[in-house]
Amino acid sequence: MRRMYLNALVFGLGSHIASWRLPDVDPLAITRLSYWTDIAKRVEKGQFDSLFLGDILALQHEPKNSVSGALDTVVVLSALAATTEKIGLIGTASTTFDHPYHIARRFASLDHISNGRVGWNIVTSTTLSEAKNFGRDVIAPCQERYARAEDVLNAVMALWESWQPGARIADKKSGLYLDPSAVHGANYTGSYTRSIGPLTVPRSPQVKPLLAQGGASEIGRSFAACYADLAFTVQSNITGARQYYRDIKERAKKSGRHDDDILVFPGIVPVIGKTHEEAEAKFKYLNSFAVPKSGIRRLSYIFDKDLSEFPLDKALPDSFLKLADEEKTPSRTRLILADARLRKLTLKEMIERFMCSRGHLLVVGTSEEVADTMQEWFENEAADGFNVLFPALPFDIDVFAETVIPLLEKRGLYKYPQQGELLRERYKLPFHETKVAHAIAHGQYIAMSSTSTHH
Repeated sequence: MRRMYLNALVFGLGSHIASWRLPDVDPLAITRLSYWTDIAKRVEKGQFDSLFLGDILALQHEPKNSVSGALDTVVVLSALAATTEKIGLIGTASTTFDHPYHIARRFASLDHISNGRVGWNIVTSTTLSEAKNFGRDVIAPCQERYARAEDVLNAVMALWESWQPGARIADKKSGLYLDPSAVHGANYTGSYTRSIGPLTVPRSPQVKPLLAQGGASEIGRSFAACYADLAFTVQSNITGARQYYRDIKERAKKSGRHDDDILVFPGIVPVIGKTHEEAEAKFKYLNSFAVPKSGIRRLSYIFDKDLSEFPLDKALPDSFLKLADEEKTPSRTRLILADARLRKLTLKEMIERFMCSRGHLLVVGTSEEVADTMQEWFENEAADGFNVLFPALPFDIDVFAETVIPLLEKRGLYKYPQQGELLRERYKLPFHETKVAHAIAHGQYIAMSSTSTHH
């Protein structure tokens, strides 16, 4: 029987762009360890499966009006591994700007100190500002970024498997600590990177920490279907979510995997009230803290079009909404415009929804309405689980945990996580040796991407 999974997705001080201005929110909290340990304890007490930290390697667009600055996710998760006992800890690292040896070492180390509770969210990094921070004047095209991502990922997996089980003998009587025959080089050479190995970190509890990925492009979906355990996606309606779900599962089967080898997690932003009217009032209250033109500027940046030319209180023109149907339109733009057309939103309404949801599914209502929506998506194969984004942190974690999760558990949709589970066990994901390591060992490796050539 399927069961729903729940990740608490934390970025900054909440999903709402203006959450830092709320009276009971500390706007400088993100650089304090106490903030992160408090978040983690609330997530664990609330019975979530995992805590997921997003990250980008540059200041966001329009930093003057929103929370700016972010700590390194691996550093934060290292501290949280010591203060939690059962939640999964999923962190972000870029295949474009980091070497596979660093990635392999950091996440294997995290997997050890957390007793097997770690996952890596694989990102390719998409902004020019990130590229410039690493001394590059251009951001590589999508195809090239994913070819490199595949290369880096395969090198990481080969490094993770460079230690065999039982390599550390640690026999005090004989003085033999290590069995040299059980540690071998990764000997990985690809088009973009190479690493001889072996890794300095012994084989970690999960061998391969859980892999998450959220690409929306054609090649991004193929990459997720081939490699990811969790496919993160931005969806705002059940029709689009079901199409994505079916597409990812079919791609996974074509790559030789089973349906349940990859789990689909759309994001959901719940604005919860004791009554529907109270939830609507809360949503309006959150938006009252936004700088009026900040949302227009941010969406104009995403759409690459000045939206200030459109009236705020009228529906967007059909000529603009039709961009949602054009394949050359970026995926996030298509999604936001398709949602605006479906709901017949004015520009003002579209901006208000975006400032809170950032394009994810936004549910404004009671805990029962939120649970109903999640159940509908889950039972109609639009989701295997959800990344839950909270409008304001940390208090909205408690609201969701105390009102929605018990409803899901009572309905038989959710099972509380257990202490001592490896993260792969919790998500019922396979532990078998990666195909890549086996293929490299036997000289049979062929890359997924047509632009990536391995020797």
